[in-house]
Amino acid sequence: MIQRIQTIFLFLVAVAMILVISFPIWQQVNPSQTQLMTLTAWNLTTLDVASQEPVDTSSKIFIGILAVISAGIAIFSLMQYKNRTKQMFLNMVNSFVMVVNVGLIIWTTHTANALINPEVNGAFVTGFWAIFGGMICNLLANRFIRKDEMLVRSVDRIR
Repeated sequence: MIQRIQTIFLFLVAVAMILVISFPIWQQVNPSQTQLMTLTAWNLTTLDVASQEPVDTSSKIFIGILAVISAGIAIFSLMQYKNRTKQMFLNMVNSFVMVVNVGLIIWTTHTANALINPEVNGAFVTGFWAIFGGMICNLLANRFIRKDEMLVRSVDRIR
């Protein structure tokens, strides 16, 4: 049934992954405050603060691709409401994809931070925290799907 609470949570997972794609994930400035490094889901850009022109850009498309895959899995899982075990499996896979994405983001920011300002950590912004919101919604959706499955099994036992 599409009106279940887990449907809302799975939809929120997809929205969170779209936020990851739409907003910056991490930012850092160099010690002299002349360059700003910004990580998005698609690239890592170093901007000159005075002229606002890019100094260097490197592609980080794997972060965006994993976010799109995660949003797609959440939408597909949402459509599989008749098969709860398949939904739980898809949510487990989606959790793994999100954990890998967080790991890659942390690795990317750590290596980028070492280049621009190793003494001070950069700031994780909206895109990074949206992944954690998506993970929480995914866990809640799985919990409610499991609860529905247990309810159906207990009713079948009574018959």
